[in-house]
Amino acid sequence: MRIVVTDDPEANAAAAIVRRLRAAVRERGSASLAVSGGSTAPPMITEIVDALRTHPDLATGVTVWQVDERIAPDGDAARNAGQLADLPCVVRLMPVTSVDLRRAARRYASSLPDRFDVVHLGIGDDGHTASWPPDEPSIPLSDRMVEVSGLFNGVRRMTLTRDPVNLARARVVLARGASKRPMVEGWLNGDPTLPISHVRHVGTTVFLDQPAAPRASLR
Repeated sequence: MRIVVTDDPEANAAAAIVRRLRAAVRERGSASLAVSGGSTAPPMITEIVDALRTHPDLATGVTVWQVDERIAPDGDAARNAGQLADLPCVVRLMPVTSVDLRRAARRYASSLPDRFDVVHLGIGDDGHTASWPPDEPSIPLSDRMVEVSGLFNGVRRMTLTRDPVNLARARVVLARGASKRPMVEGWLNGDPTLPISHVRHVGTTVFLDQPAAPRASLR
């Protein structure tokens, strides 16, 4: 695992993602990205939007999926989908308005690439990533590629599970703020109770601001 501490983790994360996408398009003709929601995601996504608009030849080769989404109506402010509206590439939203969510999750799973080029993740104050609730440890470990959670912070979620996240060629984890430091330190120390502990270290780069950064002894 590589840890990058910077004053602008969102911009640095975006740059790393765009480099990966560009390399994938150059090598294989297309690129796949899965994006999480959360408060740090919008500035990062804005940087990615700007890069793709500047290079339309790259944008035509990129497809974006969602890592997770809240079960809520289209247009609901709680949805992560709104953060992806400006991306100038193909975007495949999770079908969270479907009547049969389990069937919809299977359908979405069938649309996933065999292996993502990049998966973007955040870290919650409770150690969750994607929509892997601390009180539902079976969600990330499911043998399904996409699962539906129970109530998590008041709402059900649809989420990728551990396998598609860890099979990705690269993972970019983004976190900001002092409340994330204990979770980052717990993850690095191997605390198995944290949902983010299921994320593979190899091939993962973590972008943090100074308040979120682990103490020097853990770097």
